[in-house]
Amino acid sequence: MVAAGALGTSFAFTSVNDTQEVLVVANDIKRGETIDVGDLAVVRVSVDPALTPVPGSQKAQLEGSRAAVDLWAGTLLTEQAVTDSLVPGQGESLVGISLTPAQMPSEPLYGGDAVRIVTTPGDQGEVTDKEPVTIEAVVVGVSRVEETGETVVDVSVPEREAADLAARAATGRVALVLDARER
Repeated sequence: MVAAGALGTSFAFTSVNDTQEVLVVANDIKRGETIDVGDLAVVRVSVDPALTPVPGSQKAQLEGSRAAVDLWAGTLLTEQAVTDSLVPGQGESLVGISLTPAQMPSEPLYGGDAVRIVTTPGDQGEVTDKEPVTIEAVVVGVSRVEETGETVVDVSVPEREAADLAARAATGRVALVLDARER
């Protein structure tokens, strides 16, 4: 009986001492909104090593930053959920382009890659002497549509070029060129 009591006490002691202070969302915060003073709280929890919550000591540093995703009250805050800048930024637009494997390189694309979107010949293959229209862009996100085999690439472009790129992408007459990754 004494041994069982000692074991239980030992377990309770190590469980309490194995906790750490982390940040939890106190109020719902929509993506893009500024994180205010009362939006975060410090709690003491036992954290699974697979999780990466933000330490409670960083509360003051995160106030004034923005939510990168929708944050719901009661959830642990992770570093990926907070950002200093939003995409698209001021003067930029985000355009989604659906591409077949033939319209893009087989090399995987990553956020931050510099690319060019190039107008391709029409159905009849009318190649002309004119230079193809190209629009420079930066990859923001990539997702594959299993049902169609296409890849949707979200790119950030200057606001003034967004409508033209969206119209060209809607025709399916574009291809994506990956430029040098060395920066």
